[in-house]
Amino acid sequence: MRLKDKVAVITGGASGMGQATALRFLDEGARVVVADYNEQNGQNTVALATNRGHAKAIHFIRTDVAKEADVQAMIEGAVVNFGRLDIVFNNAGVGGVIGPVWDIEEDEWDYTFAVLVKGVFFGIKHAARVMRKQGQGGVIINTASTAGLSGGSGPLVYSAAKASVVNLTKAAAIQLAPDRIRVNAICPGGIVTGLTDRGNPEAAAKAMDAFQPWPEHGEGKHIAGAALFLASEDGGFVTGEALVVDGGLTAVGPDMWRRMGIPQEATVHRSRVNRGSTGEAATVRAVKQE
Repeated sequence: MRLKDKVAVITGGASGMGQATALRFLDEGARVVVADYNEQNGQNTVALATNRGHAKAIHFIRTDVAKEADVQAMIEGAVVNFGRLDIVFNNAGVGGVIGPVWDIEEDEWDYTFAVLVKGVFFGIKHAARVMRKQGQGGVIINTASTAGLSGGSGPLVYSAAKASVVNLTKAAAIQLAPDRIRVNAICPGGIVTGLTDRGNPEAAAKAMDAFQPWPEHGEGKHIAGAALFLASEDGGFVTGEALVVDGGLTAVGPDMWRRMGIPQEATVHRSRVNRGSTGEAATVRAVKQE
């Protein structure tokens, strides 16, 4: 078991990539705190883990990663429940606001950045405090995206936020290297999850199959495998990296909108705030006409 007796915290751990990673880490011997905004999904994940024989190795805590007090309580909860902290996977995410740049409202920008960037910052901050005090090193993994590596592979604000995660990861890796705390990011490409499938995973899978070179679409298990590599001793000399897991998407060039056969973001007539798997409904409004 590659993570035997390690303690991991996974935000957004109750669905999609986070859930797949939580179950993989449990199978590899870790004890896992699943943190998620959606409490029902959290309980479902605990039930899944229990059915796999991991009842004593999993703990759920409802967490809004945009609130520092929640993130601090999440980290402290890992120490209280399992005695220490070895791995933090800052994975929670939402699609955020989608629409033309001239139409995006300040509160929509703030919501997107609060979850995708500030939530990662809080996770790094409070993980580092505990890991430095323990004095035995640690691993921090952040979910970025291929959208943060170039234009045209995701919504504008989401792309800007994920680019921030990539740079934050690199800067934190430098600061925490003397403490033997490795900090890396994973940049997924098209992964079929509740965040991306809009309730129709078959249609999402078909669309993703069409715009990336690899003949199968990405699944949560692919990100779980990458996270396991980074969390284990196999990744012991890897820090400050943005590991791309995208089926060759960035190799061929993203141009996501054209490849998916959908209108360019700047041409849409409705702005939409995607709230992911939080359990909260997306909000849609008409784009203001110039």
